[in-house]
Amino acid sequence: MIGSLSGRLAAKDIDEVLVEVQGVGYRVAIPLSTYEDLPAEGEEVRLLTHLHVREDELALYGFASDRERRLFEILIGVSGIGPRLALHVLSRLTPERFVGAISRGDLTTLTGISGVGKKTAERMVLELKDKVADMADIEAAERGAVLTVGGEDAVKALIALGIRRAAAEQAVQRSLADHPDAPAPILTRHALGALKE
Repeated sequence: MIGSLSGRLAAKDIDEVLVEVQGVGYRVAIPLSTYEDLPAEGEEVRLLTHLHVREDELALYGFASDRERRLFEILIGVSGIGPRLALHVLSRLTPERFVGAISRGDLTTLTGISGVGKKTAERMVLELKDKVADMADIEAAERGAVLTVGGEDAVKALIALGIRRAAAEQAVQRSLADHPDAPAPILTRHALGALKE
C-alpha cells in the first residue's frame, strides 16, 4: 500500500494535485485543508496517502497531516460514506470542528455539509463518537465552531483567492460579528474589505 508520496508538485488544484516522483506523475485527491498547506508548483511536497481500491479503480487520497488521514479513514468506515464524501466533509470542516461536532452530537453542523442528510449525520455521530474521543481537543473544537456554515463557505472562498486559512478565519469572524445572519457572498465581500484595510 502507498502510505506517502514525496516529490515535485507538478500541478495543484483546490481538490487535486499531481505529484511527480522519479518521472511518474501521481494524481492525488485532497481536501481543502491540505490544499492550504501546499507549497508553490515546482517545489518539493510530501503527502500522507490512502490508497482506495475498488473493482474498477485505484484512487489515491492525500493529506497534509496524520490527523486528517486518520479522520478520513474512520469516515470511510461509516456505512454509506465513500471516499469522495469523506473528502468533502474534511474540506467543509477543519479536523477540530469535525471532531467537536461528533463529540457534541451537533447534527446541525454535520447536516450543513452538502451530501450529508440527517440519517447520515446521526450514523456518523453514533459510529464515530468513541473513535474520535481520543482526538477530541474540546477547547480547540469550540474555538473552531464559532464559524457558521456560511462562514466556512466564506473562508473557503477567501482561501481560493490565495489567502491563508488563519487570516481568512479572522477576517470572516470579524465580518460575522457585524453581520451574523449574512450569507457567504456578503461575508466574503466584507472580509475582503477588512483584509485590504
